[in-house]
Amino acid sequence: MPLTVLEPPFTPPTRLSVALHEQGYAVLHPDAVASLIDAPLSALAAMRADWDALPPDTFLRDGGRYRRRRHSCFVVAPSQVEQVPHRAHYQPLEYNALHGGMLRMFEPISAHTLALPVWSKLLMAVARACSSIKGEQPWYVEAHQFRIDTRDGIGRPTPEGAHRDGVDFVAILLVDRVDVRGGESRIFEAEGRLGQRFTLSQPWTLVLLDDQRVIHESTPIQPAAEGGHRDTLVLTFRAGGFLSQ
Repeated sequence: MPLTVLEPPFTPPTRLSVALHEQGYAVLHPDAVASLIDAPLSALAAMRADWDALPPDTFLRDGGRYRRRRHSCFVVAPSQVEQVPHRAHYQPLEYNALHGGMLRMFEPISAHTLALPVWSKLLMAVARACSSIKGEQPWYVEAHQFRIDTRDGIGRPTPEGAHRDGVDFVAILLVDRVDVRGGESRIFEAEGRLGQRFTLSQPWTLVLLDDQRVIHESTPIQPAAEGGHRDTLVLTFRAGGFLSQ
């Protein structure tokens, strides 16, 4: 029996701030993302090859080999993106019961990606959306490149389960989805019973979440053919500083 794939509930770009305010999340179609960042999708596509060179995530506590990643940090102002000295990724146990409480030092995002003009355009555009809800300010941004593969038959985009990240906003950009089944995105009210589920299938679809109002997860993926994988760019935006011990 084929798996049911639910289309995302796309938000018109003119209602991005309204959706974030009213329901705590928004999903932008790739065309709306191009409008948001004022750049063609081909500019985003220039980043894609770097996902083929991600090193393994050596911190997985479930013993898996399914995740590759890079990580870098930035301070994003209205008209400036400043990369900060390379630092470890940290989450308290209350936000990540599986991998919280430890410092995880990953390889930084490649200089090639960061030099692309679209990189700064993307970070500043999402920062403007965040500021439309919580006021203009510098945003402390952690960027994570992820590849979840199916070499062992299953890959887990969120091995920690449904969670919050301990920040203000989370942006999830689908970079690619190749020969996999599953990977359904699920969003739930943090203080309620309402939820939404859908599958990201079109590269450059963007999900923006108010991390203080909703929790989120992605279900495991399975291979539809050899080499199946799912690539994402996850950006977290936090006011006042980075999470630290």
